[in-house]
Amino acid sequence: MDNIQLAQNLSSISADFPFIYLHNEMVKYFQERNKSVVKARENWMQQLRLSDASDIFTGSDVSILPNQIFSHKNAETRLEAMGFRVGFVLAEKFSKDMSRFANELDRMKFICKEFWISTFGKGVNKLSTNHQGIYIIQDTDFCTLSPFSDGVQYVSDCIPFMALPVGIVRGALDNLGICATVTVHVEKLPSVKFNVQMIK
Repeated sequence: MDNIQLAQNLSSISADFPFIYLHNEMVKYFQERNKSVVKARENWMQQLRLSDASDIFTGSDVSILPNQIFSHKNAETRLEAMGFRVGFVLAEKFSKDMSRFANELDRMKFICKEFWISTFGKGVNKLSTNHQGIYIIQDTDFCTLSPFSDGVQYVSDCIPFMALPVGIVRGALDNLGICATVTVHVEKLPSVKFNVQMIK
């Protein structure tokens, strides 16, 4: 490979590549961590079934037992919680010099324009509402889905990669005083629809 070809290949790598790579590694890490937690819980429960309960409680820190039994945080839940904290702080940063928003629709427009561009690298393609507290944010080329092949073959595999962005959007909305549930719908990659339902 000559220097010109190498330079062309390097220039074709987008500026958001570090974020996408980091995001992919975070998803992989939490998925692997979740598998080990589930396996440890299953081993512990099996040990509990096979032995006398007093043997398990002897020498162990009893305060960690509820966490071992009732821990339900999977990879997606952890990523969404992380995204919530990030989105909350980003919304504060991006809106600090703006005048107060007049209403809910103005807040949603801020999310879809300034916030989306600053956070995800481009604006949304479409914002629609039924004027009854439900908003649909459509992005036809979402950044965390760009590593997947276009089409429908990887739609079910991409859902964990949307947990962090869902949390980011929910955290940003919360910072702006909007309590909402946020879900995603992916029909064909890399297009995604964020369904935002206001909680009143």
